[in-house]
Amino acid sequence: MRLLGTAGPLGWPAEGCGCASCGRLRAADAGRAPTALLVDGAFRLGEGRVPAGYQVRPLPGTPSAHDVTGPDGARMLCAAPGPLPGSALDWVARAGAAYDLAFLDLVAAPEQLGELRRLGAVGPATTVVAVHVDHRAPSPHELDRRLSFWGAGLVPDGTVVSSADPPVPRPSAPYRVLVLGGARSGKSEEAERRLAGEPTVTYVAAGGAGAGRPDDPEWRARIAAHRARRPSGWRTVETTDLAAVVRETGDPLLVDGLGTWLAAVLDECGAWDTDAPAQATPSQAEAQVRRRVEELVAAWRATRRYVVAVTDEVGSGVVPETRSGRRFRDELGGLNQRLAAESEEATLVVAGRVLPLPPPWP
Repeated sequence: MRLLGTAGPLGWPAEGCGCASCGRLRAADAGRAPTALLVDGAFRLGEGRVPAGYQVRPLPGTPSAHDVTGPDGARMLCAAPGPLPGSALDWVARAGAAYDLAFLDLVAAPEQLGELRRLGAVGPATTVVAVHVDHRAPSPHELDRRLSFWGAGLVPDGTVVSSADPPVPRPSAPYRVLVLGGARSGKSEEAERRLAGEPTVTYVAAGGAGAGRPDDPEWRARIAAHRARRPSGWRTVETTDLAAVVRETGDPLLVDGLGTWLAAVLDECGAWDTDAPAQATPSQAEAQVRRRVEELVAAWRATRRYVVAVTDEVGSGVVPETRSGRRFRDELGGLNQRLAAESEEATLVVAGRVLPLPPPWP
């Protein structure tokens, strides 16, 4: 399969577009043409007559997406721009075995890759390549970073892709990622994005069912916005027994977030009004908090799962006015440091931009 072009219908950069993404590509002289595929040097997909020996079937609900079978029996899925509709996914699920090649619009809908994996249409041996890429992504470099989470590749225009090419590996468990950021920094979106290509994910609302402010309309709206971003197939667990969930084996975990969990633990232990953690003889409440934190750190260190956890980056030079605020800052700051030390990867999100933190070794 020769990819004559890999961009969206308007190309990348789009003519006359003044966005930063298009501007970056113009400056780098790295433009991409609209997606077009040349099959075995014999025909362009979606154009003209199909040679004998090939079977090309449009997918229901999206006739510009195709299921292609070659003379050698190799199968390819080429999606149209945008997410695959439900009728197309149902058809693909009934079609049988996994595709050898899958060309998908992963800028528009990375979660469709997770759904295709759940349906068995994309398997461990499927080579997945992003097409219809455009200025919906900040840059090719950032898009390539995201694709690496999902086990998909980004190739230059003109590249020949074969069913014999090895698939891009996905992170394999155990793999721990700590995503830090301030309020409204985009840290939750980054964490969710990392797991979008997984067939199943357990989303842990780490404050438990009673977390937050259930009578606050603004709080309910924020929770609803978070839920709307998650793929429908994700399973949600509400618990403050976070260590027990991390210790379990199973599908990847997304924990959101550690600040809410710590606040719930301080509530459950009645520890908000105790003396500072450095006191010589800890109170019973203090001892309970220490035990819960140590259990979580030990579970994080020993887990065999792929875990992405969201947490608040605290401090930044501002000293809270209240003792409880200082207590929370100190406790969460210490927890973040310990979990980061036990993580394969830690990132800081600022204004939606992701800054990888260097590992604690040369």
